[in-house]
Amino acid sequence: MAVLKVSLSPQQYRGKKWIDWCPGCGNFGILAAETQAFAELGLDPKRIVVVSGIGCSSRMPDFLNVNGVHTLHGRAIPYAMGIKLADPSLEVIVNGGDGDLLGIGVGHFVSAGRYNVDLTIILHNNGVYGLTKGQASPTLPRNVKTKALPKPNIKDAVNPIVLALASGYTFVARAYAYDTRHLKDIIKEAIKHKGTALVDVLQPCPTYNDINTKEWYDKRIYKLENEKWNPTVHDEKEAMEKKLKAMELASEWGDRIPVGIFYKNELVPTYEERMLSRISNYLELPPAKQIIETNGYSVTVIDRILEKRRVV
Repeated sequence: MAVLKVSLSPQQYRGKKWIDWCPGCGNFGILAAETQAFAELGLDPKRIVVVSGIGCSSRMPDFLNVNGVHTLHGRAIPYAMGIKLADPSLEVIVNGGDGDLLGIGVGHFVSAGRYNVDLTIILHNNGVYGLTKGQASPTLPRNVKTKALPKPNIKDAVNPIVLALASGYTFVARAYAYDTRHLKDIIKEAIKHKGTALVDVLQPCPTYNDINTKEWYDKRIYKLENEKWNPTVHDEKEAMEKKLKAMELASEWGDRIPVGIFYKNELVPTYEERMLSRISNYLELPPAKQIIETNGYSVTVIDRILEKRRVV
């Protein structure tokens, strides 16, 4: 499917609303990286749909000059899947926080891996529920006490990379919000990937998380590309081996924290490609392009459908 590229600056993908995130918030870096990625890929703003749930990160559609859908808490992924399957020509991108996507929305996060719909999920990972004053999110490790918590966290943390790999995601990466150039490059690769792509963005929250700060991350982060790691699966026989190694790398969290692309497998067919085996004209005539009414009347006559299925 041919895609018409446009020539726009990153600023032209920005909306006109006042950005009301806290000073120093990592979301600013993610916003900058996304608009730079859009510009360098030449994406038409009219063909981009940014979907979000609830949280500080979910203000992203408000601050972009593209189509935006602000959905329910934890439900951004199924909304995005529905939009993409209704019109596969759209570039659909989810922006959600670790609480939104890995807390109430974790069931949808896991299920997305089974479908491999061609969309990008950008996870804003700061370890806290910033919108509701800093409670521990699913990615905050046990025994860690941020300044908003009266006592240390008593729950174990979810590792988004490991969970995505186990769920079947075909592109899994991690980046750092304050390294916008590297983050931009990762987002570009995620968008270009055919299949469900996760970008786990380590996003400091200077207001509520006084542990995982910029200074804390700057001492620990290293790039996988500098370690000669090759994340690409070239043969199905090596898929599991690379997935297990990617899980091992993603579990490194302490003195050293890796960022970069952990896993990339384009040998798995997308859900859209699987649909073609059932509906041969799916890409030419997806649901969004089908005529469902004429002059206010449905073109589907339900009585005729029921008559054909009536059991006498």
